Amino acid sequence: MLRRYIRAAIGAKLLATLSPLEIQAAYQIMIDRKLSARTVRYAHAVLRSAMRQAIRWHLLLTDPTQAVQLPCQQRREMRVLTTEQARVFLRTASESPQACLFAVALTTGMRPSEYLALCWQDIDWERGTVSVVRTLHKNEGQWTFADTKRVRTRRVVRLQMWVLRLLLKLKGKTEEAGAKSLHDSVFSNLIFTTPRGEPINEEYLVKKHFKPILREAGVPDIRLYDLRHTSATLALAVGVPPKVVSEQLGHASAAFTLDTY
Repeated sequence: MLRRYIRAAIGAKLLATLSPLEIQAAYQIMIDRKLSARTVRYAHAVLRSAMRQAIRWHLLLTDPTQAVQLPCQQRREMRVLTTEQARVFLRTASESPQACLFAVALTTGMRPSEYLALCWQDIDWERGTVSVVRTLHKNEGQWTFADTKRVRTRRVVRLQMWVLRLLLKLKGKTEEAGAKSLHDSVFSNLIFTTPRGEPINEEYLVKKHFKPILREAGVPDIRLYDLRHTSATLALAVGVPPKVVSEQLGHASAAFTLDTY
C-alpha cells in the first residue's frame, strides 16, 4: 500500500514537516485514479499506524493523519439464498470437483480466505470441528499464509455430520492420489487445492466453478462472499442463538451479527 500509493506522493517529505494537507492531497490522487474508498481507507490505516509508531519513538509530536477526511465507503449490497435455493445450490455443487469446498463455505460461514487456507491438521475428527487459524493470500505472484483478520477470528467451528463425511471422503481421495506437484511445499497439506495440488485462487474458483454452478442451479447470481451471509442468515432464521452464530462467524459481538443480518 505504501509503495503503490503513498511513497510516490509524500515519500520525499521530511517526517517532521509532513502536514495533513499533503496527506489529503495524496489521498485525492488515489480518488482521482478511480480507486475505491476501501483502498484509500486501507492506505490510510497503514499510514496512520506508521505515524503512531513515530510518535511512540518521539519522532513526531502529533499525528498528521488525524485531520484528513476520508471518502465514505458504501456497503455492498448483500444477497443471500433462501433455504430452498441453498439446497438446490448444494445439490448442483455435489457434481463439482469442489463440492466439499462449497459445502464447508455454506454451512460454516467462513470467509473465502479462511476456508481456502484450511489444512488437514485443523480438523478434529472426534469432536467434529475445524479450527480457523490462518488465511491464504497471493501477493505479487507468491502464495502466503497469514494470521486471521483479528484475534477473535481465530475460532473453532462445528461441522455438520454430512460435511464431515464429505471431508473424510475427500481426504481418502487425496491420500489415494499420492504425491502432488507441491508435495514438499508448505501448502502440501491444504484441504482444498487445484487438480495439480496447488492453492486455489479465488478468482479461478469463482470463474471456473462457482458461477457455472449458480447458472446451472438457476439460483440468483450472488458473490462468493455471499455464501457467508447466506450461512448466517439461514442459521438465524432456524433459531440458532445469535451468540452462537456470532462466534461461528468470528464477529466481535452478537449485537454486530444482529445489526448485520
